[in-house]
Amino acid sequence: MKTLSTRLLLFILTAISRLSWKKLYKLSDIFRFLIFKIGRYRRNVIIGNLQNSFPAYNDSAIQSIAKKYYRNFTDIIFETIKLRSISKKDLLERFELETVLLDHYYAQQKNVVVVSGHLGNWEMLNLFASAKLSYQIVVVYHELANEIFEDWFKKVRTKFGTEMVPMKEAMVKALAPREKPFLFVLINDQSPNPEKAYWTRFLNQDTGVFRGGELIARRLNAPVLYMGILRDEIKRGFYKTYFKLITENPKQEPANSILQSQIEFLEEDIIRQPDNWLWSHRRWKHTRPQNLLPYQKRQEIKSE
Repeated sequence: MKTLSTRLLLFILTAISRLSWKKLYKLSDIFRFLIFKIGRYRRNVIIGNLQNSFPAYNDSAIQSIAKKYYRNFTDIIFETIKLRSISKKDLLERFELETVLLDHYYAQQKNVVVVSGHLGNWEMLNLFASAKLSYQIVVVYHELANEIFEDWFKKVRTKFGTEMVPMKEAMVKALAPREKPFLFVLINDQSPNPEKAYWTRFLNQDTGVFRGGELIARRLNAPVLYMGILRDEIKRGFYKTYFKLITENPKQEPANSILQSQIEFLEEDIIRQPDNWLWSHRRWKHTRPQNLLPYQKRQEIKSE
């Protein structure tokens, strides 16, 4: 029965993916009303995260960001469903991408490690990158527990050639040979095991960061870029993506400096467009272990 209901749901999602963008966003508006106004989905988590991240903001400002975030959240859901049936032409029209750095490294046939956070529609960007760029796109992700859902979403994520790598296989797959240069993409702003994390200050809070991005970059000794994703403030479903260089020589960088650079760039983007980040996840569910040294800002690390 559970398998049957799952397949029925996926049949419905596939049908929804064929709707026009206009109808899709009408569904997003309805869904937003149901889960946030009626169901009050994770309202306390969202408001709490915003209040802790922006302690100088008054209640009116916090509520304004939350309201915009609710639309961002449900839009991401329906945009991601749309990816099941989206054409390459339609997809390519929805992103503005700065490729100067990528073109520079591709001309040298260099692999690149890309780090980012849950900004904008990261699922749509994954598909766009594989449709647009000459690089092989390799994305580290968490597998879904339901095998039927996992198969459905993996077909969506790989339809234009992206290689999806489970988190537990990230290091092995990073070192695997490929026929052409690759972008190894890690969206690593989730909440890691506190004892294994790098701890820093992020959005006015002690925050643990996954170390995998820096470890992989050092093993590959590949250039590391931060990827920012900004949502168009006027046109729904349109984005701008840009890259910032963190380092060209990871092995020569002080410990944790790559992670610190990433988290500071991410914070800058969140402050610039606060409703564009994933506020409904429990990012700060762990506390910093008392035996760990305090964080250092990027400029402090670089000067050592």
